[in-house]
Amino acid sequence: MAVGNIYVIAAIAVIGGGLFGFDISSMSAIITTEPYLCYFAKSSIHLNEKGERVCPGPSSDVQGGITASMAGGSWLGALVSGFLSDMIGRKQSIMVGSVIWCIGSIIICASQNVPMLIVGRIINGFSVGICSAQVPVYISEIAPPSKRGRLVGLQQWAITWGIMIMFYISYGCSFIKGTASFRLPWGLQMIPAVLLFLGMLMLPESPRWLARKDRWEDCHAVLTLVHGKGDPSSPFVHREFEEIKEMCEFERRNADVSYLELFKPNMINRTHVGIFTQIWSQLTGMNVMMYYITYVFAMAGLEGNTLLVSSSIQYVINVLCTVPAILWVDRWGRRSTLMLGAIGMLTFMFANGGMMAVYGKPATNDIKAVSWQISGPASKGVIACTYLFVASYAVSWGPVSWIYPPELFPLRVRGKANALATSFNWAFNFALGYFVPPAFENIQWKVYILFGVFCTAMCIHTFFMFPETSGKTLEEVENIFTDPTGIPYIGIPAWKTQGSFSRAAVLEQTGVDEEKAATTAVHHETTEPKV
Repeated sequence: MAVGNIYVIAAIAVIGGGLFGFDISSMSAIITTEPYLCYFAKSSIHLNEKGERVCPGPSSDVQGGITASMAGGSWLGALVSGFLSDMIGRKQSIMVGSVIWCIGSIIICASQNVPMLIVGRIINGFSVGICSAQVPVYISEIAPPSKRGRLVGLQQWAITWGIMIMFYISYGCSFIKGTASFRLPWGLQMIPAVLLFLGMLMLPESPRWLARKDRWEDCHAVLTLVHGKGDPSSPFVHREFEEIKEMCEFERRNADVSYLELFKPNMINRTHVGIFTQIWSQLTGMNVMMYYITYVFAMAGLEGNTLLVSSSIQYVINVLCTVPAILWVDRWGRRSTLMLGAIGMLTFMFANGGMMAVYGKPATNDIKAVSWQISGPASKGVIACTYLFVASYAVSWGPVSWIYPPELFPLRVRGKANALATSFNWAFNFALGYFVPPAFENIQWKVYILFGVFCTAMCIHTFFMFPETSGKTLEEVENIFTDPTGIPYIGIPAWKTQGSFSRAAVLEQTGVDEEKAATTAVHHETTEPKV
């Protein structure tokens, strides 16, 4: 018997996001520990002037390659997931991703050198690419409109939990002598993947994917289970089933979809919005804070256990500040949440850059990426602004960047469209993971200014081009982009769109669209011939 509670379904599915979080902090907590630095850069070990052994670790370029290799695999996995999801279903794709994760984790845990470590991270990344692209699609296709943002947003919350849990596991293991300090946490990564695989066995398939495969009885059964609480005559189930049927019949008149369709004139606008949602989420600089927070805080004068404990605080902030967005993002709407988050992030990025420039100076450090140092009250200001930056991201771009793209596209292209958008997330994740250590080494504090400019640009872009989708059915979102009274190939201007949370909540309870009924009534009154 399949699970019908939508919150249980989402809670199991978003374990796929937890895999991404585990991978992020499995590096951030380890890259400054002596066993890791010594083992993966044996040739660079030397004695200092006092006769003490020094392990500078992999060079900035090599460490960037190790970190970025996961994102490179994720880019490929996200692209492949579009074909995989359309063929075998959203549920089965996520299960395949969990199996691949276990294979990659075994290789990482057993790594004997940098190339083996990179291969394992690429395989892990391939898994994360599949899950990160298809978990939001799966949840968005099975969730009711008034809860869709909250439920898809759980993906980001799972990522933050994965980051925090893995960081503390890695921190605890850092007290172990020898290579077990990093092999143990890398092996424990497999546990959530096993739980994900077993949990997905109990979940239903996406009703919209079932409809696309002409499995109408199964589609209706899932809608009844999840939205009708077992009542097949539920008004909302009937209405949603009919909307899905109408959309499928319309799409059947179109040729089989390919990635090229996403770049046709009638689709290019929403494709660009979906892609840039994921690009901007990376160019905020958040994952730099996740991967390399120990570098950032080392520049602020922290070291040893104080460095790791202070770094871990941002992961706790990340978890806690994602909660308000999960609870209220459907009421807040997507546009306002994204714009306010961008304003907060640009403020704290520019503040950090300014304090680093005015009060900092070049550093002499064995780890070349820690190229700048700041001390005194200004260093505390940098730490505080970093925490506030994380909070701004966690309550806005973090969850919404997963919620928003799947909502933009019609059913026939949704799997491939979200896969394409997510692939850009990983392409930019790869670029940042690789280039940030050399950037810290070469342009130092100006890295903050660069990300502040990106946050400014994304705020402006969101205002002019990102329409509001909250509270609308996925079929209604289609009308935003195809409205004949709107701008050709764009539809209703983004700044004129509004959310419909209250309407959606009433619709799910009664199955009656009161707004549409009122409009119809007015239309009948004005057109009915008078006696």
